[in-house]
Amino acid sequence: MSRSSRTFDDQFNAFCQDSDAYLQGAPEGDLSGLTFAAKDIFDVAGQVTGGDNPDWKATHPPATSTARVVQALVDAGATMVGKTITDELTRGIFGENVHYGTPANPRAPGRVPGGSSSGSAAAVAGGLVDFALGSDTGGSVRVPASFCGLFGLRPTHGRIPLDGILLQAPSYDTIGWFARDAESFARVGAVLLSAGAAAPRPARLVVAQDAFDLAEPPVAKALRPALDIVASIIGPVSSQVLAPAGLTEWSDHQQVLQGREAWDTVKEWVDQVNPRFSFEVSDRYVMARSISDSQVAAAQAGRNSIVARMNEVFADVATVVCLPSTVAPAPPTGQKVSARHSLRLRNSALTSIAGNTGRPQISLPMAEVDGLPVGLSLLGDRGSDEMLIALAREIAAAL
Repeated sequence: MSRSSRTFDDQFNAFCQDSDAYLQGAPEGDLSGLTFAAKDIFDVAGQVTGGDNPDWKATHPPATSTARVVQALVDAGATMVGKTITDELTRGIFGENVHYGTPANPRAPGRVPGGSSSGSAAAVAGGLVDFALGSDTGGSVRVPASFCGLFGLRPTHGRIPLDGILLQAPSYDTIGWFARDAESFARVGAVLLSAGAAAPRPARLVVAQDAFDLAEPPVAKALRPALDIVASIIGPVSSQVLAPAGLTEWSDHQQVLQGREAWDTVKEWVDQVNPRFSFEVSDRYVMARSISDSQVAAAQAGRNSIVARMNEVFADVATVVCLPSTVAPAPPTGQKVSARHSLRLRNSALTSIAGNTGRPQISLPMAEVDGLPVGLSLLGDRGSDEMLIALAREIAAAL
């Protein structure tokens, strides 16, 4: 399928202009009639997986097979209509790509869509497709979902096979997806998660007080009514400080471990090709290259303590932890890199909870600040993905 033969106008610059990836869905299936897009890290047979870096695309051959997750969706009846723009090699959180441009945020014109699954979020928010695949390593589904007013899930780590995708940091990488409504989101989840038994109901809600303290005051205020709805559905509520020494410390551990893994993934290619990167991506790889083995060991010990702490939070009964998806709405496009640095670190403090522990987290489009979307997140125990999706449907029905 050529670019010009698409039946829609890509007015949001969501799709890769140099890819004509198209897969017709099976004639019958649970997703029959739905269209989707996939971030340009998912293999499609015969297409080069570009990672939205021109030097990566120029130095890699076409894929010989299609990513397992993409094939599962097509077999279930969904039609893939194209690949979407991402931050270079998924090394970003705001969605700006110096090589191919920044996808527009349909819900917040003039502001970034969030990254690195930027094009996927823009395509769904703009109504170009029914749902879209992204990936989440350090927040790359949850942040765009918050900025674009979408449902978005980072699943339990390892729950969805990573076969056939461009990896960044394997111990943090997950495959997620976006949808505009809870029903469509759940339909996709039933295919991707191979759902079996009915999801249990949560028995306790924990409000992450330190996470809400990190959010800008207008965000915390806007999320309060949504939090009350969640509490009315789940029942018993308590407030806890998750990180005694601060969530920033948790994020620091992830930055070290994720950075080392990301560098290990690309270093041989970088040495051979000397590729072009944006300043921000180059800066992150340079910093990652300097991480020492002793720093990795200390960060791994820190990660182990985070896991132990969150195991305490989820002990005894089926628990859901509530937190803001992002500390603020989407920032304007074109901000200085230096101005963006603090916001990236503050959002990473929120996203590191699920990242470090491998737990599922769903972002719900339940609030706005001055007309700009902000997401409320629900974090579950490992393997509770179906519970979170079922809860999202129940919450959406209550709105």
